[in-house]
Amino acid sequence: MPQQEYAIVTGIVITIIVFLLAGFFILVLVAYINQRKKKHIEEKKTMQLNFQQELLRTQLEIQEQTLKNISQEIHDNIGQVLSLAKLNLATADLNKMEVLQQKIEDSRKLVAKAIQDLRDLSKRLNTDYVSDMGLARSIEYELELIQKTGYFETDLRMEGNVYSLGSQKELILFRIVQEVISNIIKHARANLIVVELSYGPELFSMRLFDNGQGFDLGIVGGKQPSGGGLGIKNMHNRAQLIGAQFSMTSTNQKGTVVDVRLPRPT
Repeated sequence: MPQQEYAIVTGIVITIIVFLLAGFFILVLVAYINQRKKKHIEEKKTMQLNFQQELLRTQLEIQEQTLKNISQEIHDNIGQVLSLAKLNLATADLNKMEVLQQKIEDSRKLVAKAIQDLRDLSKRLNTDYVSDMGLARSIEYELELIQKTGYFETDLRMEGNVYSLGSQKELILFRIVQEVISNIIKHARANLIVVELSYGPELFSMRLFDNGQGFDLGIVGGKQPSGGGLGIKNMHNRAQLIGAQFSMTSTNQKGTVVDVRLPRPT
């Protein structure tokens, strides 16, 4: 075979091989992209499913916590108010008109207070009350109930113009608040609970702290806490689920601080 023909054949063979390799590479690339796309879709579906499951779990936990709070409120406050009204009426002396009128008036005020308290509590029986009232008002109401016990001083501090973070995110944030407060009540030996809400132009931040005894806790660069108790990992996972950063620090005899930061919705 002449050298020129040999060169032509060689060139054709090389060209065919290059096209075959290119075709094979394209097929592999397309298969890889499709696999990644499929995996991404599956991960997205899994995340959405996990989010919906967590949302449902959060709603049930809020409902359960709310019912506990209502039960305690009825027993500790409304029950006592009505008992005082009953005692006033039971000890009323019809022969002492001035004293009788005062006791009737006092009883009227006590019953009115009980009715108002029951109206306030009835709002919380609605599982959508966090969505209806918003995060800030829901937290304020939660703190009001705690302060009524007489064991804690509470304070809600707000900065910036309030805006909605989305009902689902606010629901999960409120549950985090409830968990933190529950831990303070059960373990902190504190008498002060403070919640700070900052509505910045680009970032929402929520800070909770107490003046309790504190506890040992390992936090590394905002990553998942190494300590496992007190629902800390649960709170961290919930914050992560809505794209928020969660951190907790605690100092012996100086209390505990919880920070949650979330980008403002666009």
